[in-house]
Amino acid sequence: MSVQVHIYTDGSSRGNPGPGGYGIVMQWVGKPYVKEFSQGYVKTTNNRMELLAVIVALEQLKKENTKVKVFTDSKYVVDSVDKKWVFGWEKKGYKDKKNPDLWKRFLKIYRKQEVSFQWIKGHNNHKQNDRCDFLAVDASKKDDLLVDEEYMKLNGDTLFKK
Repeated sequence: MSVQVHIYTDGSSRGNPGPGGYGIVMQWVGKPYVKEFSQGYVKTTNNRMELLAVIVALEQLKKENTKVKVFTDSKYVVDSVDKKWVFGWEKKGYKDKKNPDLWKRFLKIYRKQEVSFQWIKGHNNHKQNDRCDFLAVDASKKDDLLVDEEYMKLNGDTLFKK
């Protein structure tokens, strides 16, 4: 039987765009193994953080072809994959689509694993989702925020007033 990992993710943006972060809880099914990850960004969007959380989590897996179930409250992420929109975007070169940098990165790691998605309602007393939400919001308030350079480049944005 292949290893199965449950990944719980959430993204947050205080303002959209604004300071944001992601939170991840990873559990190895059948073992008392849990890892948490989070990171905050100076200026980003909620959808970027939702998607980045999934990407970073999948990038943590050491073995390819791991059976993974991702639990997220992001319809943006779940529908884009389950309804196969992202594959059409890829074929069309992501023309007029938001977050092409992240979708390219996602597909690269997604294709190395056996990934399924489960949408869960956010802010609904789901233990792991609530923890991810806390991690994401907390990360967005820390002092060590990163710059989401691709977001800034794609949007011609700057951190400073002109």
